[in-house]
Amino acid sequence: MAALRSPETGCSWDIAQTFETIIPYTIEEAYEVADAIERRDMQDLRDELGDLLLQVVFHARIAEEKGDFDFDGVVEAITQKMIRRHPHVFGDAKGLSADEVQAIWARIKSEEKSAKRAASQAAGETSHSGILEDVPLALPGLTRAIKLQTKASSVGFDWNDIRLVLDKIREETAEIEAALDLGELDAVQDALEDEIGDLLFAVANLARHAQIDPESAIRRSNAKFERRFGFIEQSLVRQGVPAGGATLDDMDALWNEAKAEENLRQAVRPPAQVK
Repeated sequence: MAALRSPETGCSWDIAQTFETIIPYTIEEAYEVADAIERRDMQDLRDELGDLLLQVVFHARIAEEKGDFDFDGVVEAITQKMIRRHPHVFGDAKGLSADEVQAIWARIKSEEKSAKRAASQAAGETSHSGILEDVPLALPGLTRAIKLQTKASSVGFDWNDIRLVLDKIREETAEIEAALDLGELDAVQDALEDEIGDLLFAVANLARHAQIDPESAIRRSNAKFERRFGFIEQSLVRQGVPAGGATLDDMDALWNEAKAEENLRQAVRPPAQVK
């Protein structure tokens, strides 16, 4: 990376990059790691982990050029954090249960944030001390919704029954219908964006209560859509129907056929292979 960023002999594209410009690539590489894991493709996972590591090296190199920190500093920081947060491994707190370990982790993390906040205040910096302050803005929307909800839940702001979340989802869909009744789509865009956002937030809350990762769930549904739509395209090609030449009813029938075949294949799998 030092060679790629060299002003005299490096790559013009790499030299031009900043922390901000490579954010999309960093996020994309993390998603590609998740995709390789879900596909159980170990060779691809190895490659994608390398791509993700390159992003860490890239950011560290830019920071080193600015005199802020270097890659060794990144490794040292995470090493010290892991040692600090695992006193049951590196210290005297032995034989703890998983729940006790999680409680220690949360306590130490809270102490670290308090110390960081105190240092900032001592340096004359002002900071908000709310419970949601450390939920990063750059997270994917559904993931950030889960983290916000989890933080609020830690102080009792939460439903204690998943069915109440379903009621909230029904309420939000009713509000979308009400917004649609206000006029043409162009005239109600702002209202629709608000209400659809509220619906997505409620769906994320449902996923949290069901202990489902919403990002994983939507990736699974995306893959399902790709499979079934691919079946439609292949079937139409075999029938000699050109792209765009089939009716919605025809395509819907093929979609149902693809769904039925998938359900049949899953029904005959050995139980150990059913996800």
